Amino acid sequence: MTSTEASSDVVRICSDLIRIDTSNYGGEIGANERPAAEYVAALMESAGVTATIYESEPGRANVVGRITGTDPSRPALLLHCHLDVVPAVAADWTIHPFSGEVHDGQVWGRGAVDMKDMCAMVLSVIGSWAKSGYRPERDIVLAFLADEELGSKLGGHWIVKNHPDLFEGCTEAIGEVGGFSYTVNDDLRLYPIMTAEKGKTWMRLTAQGTAGHGSMVNHDNAILALSAAVTRLGTHQFPTRITESVRGFLEAAAKATGLDLSADDLDAEVEKLGPISKMIGATLRNTANPTMLQAGASVNVVPGVATAYFDGRFLPGYEEEFHAQITEVLGPDITWELILQDIAMETGFDGPLVDAMSAALLSEDPGAVPVPYMMSGGTDAKAFALLGMRCFGFSPLRLPADVDFGGLFHGVDERVPVDALLFGERVLDHFLRNI
Repeated sequence: MTSTEASSDVVRICSDLIRIDTSNYGGEIGANERPAAEYVAALMESAGVTATIYESEPGRANVVGRITGTDPSRPALLLHCHLDVVPAVAADWTIHPFSGEVHDGQVWGRGAVDMKDMCAMVLSVIGSWAKSGYRPERDIVLAFLADEELGSKLGGHWIVKNHPDLFEGCTEAIGEVGGFSYTVNDDLRLYPIMTAEKGKTWMRLTAQGTAGHGSMVNHDNAILALSAAVTRLGTHQFPTRITESVRGFLEAAAKATGLDLSADDLDAEVEKLGPISKMIGATLRNTANPTMLQAGASVNVVPGVATAYFDGRFLPGYEEEFHAQITEVLGPDITWELILQDIAMETGFDGPLVDAMSAALLSEDPGAVPVPYMMSGGTDAKAFALLGMRCFGFSPLRLPADVDFGGLFHGVDERVPVDALLFGERVLDHFLRNI
């Protein structure tokens, strides 16, 4: 495809999707992915792919279609993207978060990197195939899903549970977040490809106390007990545990940058990597961060109950250790319970699919060094791993050296460079033609 065709398609689609507000608030408000699902389904149909919309609840729409390959003996590949985004407060942004405006060489808006950019790349690629009459060898299943931002209950997990037949024959899956560049120097860029995700433990902590008048001395104050427990768990440093994917990234980074993996303070070494250190540092160990507090109804009443919410993430193979350490750190007077739990997953950085991802990156960037890495967050891949698929994150972008890529996720002024979108579309096209 020509650069003009790419510009008129992938950028336009990305902007269009951003303008469709699919903010996922959770609770009773939830999200409304239906308009985005209808937009996506129309583009799939125009590319000759039969698209079916599946609603898990009214408005919570998922779109799935299959491109039939030329070789039915080969296993199918799944490409999955999510349509929902986290909310954004327009007053905080330089450019309105749902404008999809192209400004200063970048597409601005909520979802620009998480992950309407990848949705646009996929749709643009299959649109170009339809124009040229190209068909891949393997069947390719396309899934555009709801509710990823709040655990995939109404998206990936729902569709795997209720419509597993849609993914018949799929042995491997490609989704977010991976294939983005980390610049070492002008001639060398690492491209982390996601081969693992930490597991998810979202939990509620509860402290019990004695309710009473706010003017009186109260030595059994639930808020005080909870605050101390939140501080203990929130500041606790879990032990370092290096998994295969993390080791693969660290060894490649050490070779490229001189990182000293034998140093006593590995965290300090990782910090030398710059903005990407936040993403990598979170994969050295289990983590638990406080995110919400609830207590009381009146300023002059000491409440009898106080609650806090934590976002806990555990490494593959360390779930039991994580939960045991949480209980130990909190102590006997604080109870905790799961409000959402999801698996950790890890696969090897090997095989024909990895080779194809690497070759596709090198076809567009001779200075590319593909490397494995673990994602500290989670994606819809967790749902598809339950079907036995090997799951990877590969949403290719060549980024400017000074971009804090991790900071754009869920951040203010989320945006993606147009050049990065065009690069990603070319890489994805090369990859899908050579699998």
